[in-house]
Amino acid sequence: MNITALGLLMLGLVLLVAGAEVLVRGASKLAMLLGVSPLIIGLTIVAYGTSAPEMAVSLQANFSGEAGISIGNVVGSNICNILFILGASAMVTPLLVAEQLIKIDVPIMIGVSLLLMLLVQDGTLGQFDAIFLFAGAVVYTLFLFSQGRDDDAEDYDPDTAQQERRQVKIWLINVALMIVGIGLLTQGSTWLVAGAVAIAQAFGLSKLVIGLTIIALGTSLPEAATSIIASVKGERDIAVGNVVGSNIFNILSVLGVAGIFAPNGIAVSPAAINFDIPVMIAVAIACLPIFFSGNVISRWEGIVFFAYYLAYIGYVVLDATEHDSLPVYSSVLAAFVIPLTVITLFIIAVREIRGKT
Repeated sequence: MNITALGLLMLGLVLLVAGAEVLVRGASKLAMLLGVSPLIIGLTIVAYGTSAPEMAVSLQANFSGEAGISIGNVVGSNICNILFILGASAMVTPLLVAEQLIKIDVPIMIGVSLLLMLLVQDGTLGQFDAIFLFAGAVVYTLFLFSQGRDDDAEDYDPDTAQQERRQVKIWLINVALMIVGIGLLTQGSTWLVAGAVAIAQAFGLSKLVIGLTIIALGTSLPEAATSIIASVKGERDIAVGNVVGSNIFNILSVLGVAGIFAPNGIAVSPAAINFDIPVMIAVAIACLPIFFSGNVISRWEGIVFFAYYLAYIGYVVLDATEHDSLPVYSSVLAAFVIPLTVITLFIIAVREIRGKT
């Protein structure tokens, strides 16, 4: 394998994480100065900031003629966000789930996932489809900020915020942080795509698989770091809102913008339509019964999420390499693991519904 390609990949990941960290820091401070609630910050500023790597990578992949990475990156990141990031965060400490997430944002996440499946049935995400998705991102963001202004719960000192609002230096510093963050993300995405494509060619793996695994996990590191740190610090609204908001943003805005700038649209492989996007939808739906079971994601539920992510990655790798153990692995998942999970989620949902009636 080309050492240069591996070096580009690693440097790209480092710049992506650093860029997202700087961008989120500046954007979050500005949002707090504007008086937006922590949940809305998690769903918008933090979620959009930590999804900036997915945006940068998808655009760069399009411009490089590697559209398969765009779809794989978004779908893989969404699966990673829920199974890996929420799982790891809940394993650190149980996560409280706000009522708004259960009633509004998770259903929206499920809805946009189903919408994506509908739009790509012809094997392409066209420019009109992309414009439609991006328009949805604008409407959703405006809706969230209107909700945020009605939220009286503020986790900051309003007197301090009022003083800082009058200091031009504070605004300039945080705007500068956002600009620097975007610059790091842009360069990082360029190196990441170049390295990933070279590695894919060396191992004979498809661009979709690379997007679903290496790039998806790499560009999800900012979400992972943000959610885990937020859960440790007790900022659980930000921890969960970051994941849900990122998933919605990835589909509506990342694929929307990427599709708008793709003259011939984004080609979507049969593998993505028949397996990966359905898995993304199933994972989104699985959130509902777990989220409203006492409005808490418990440690054992976090362990289940995390284990499923490992199982998913195992399947993707075995399938890509056409390993001899794939049939047995698939049979175990289909005959035992998946049915058991469906039954468990159903029981959780029924118990919770009965408990509230």
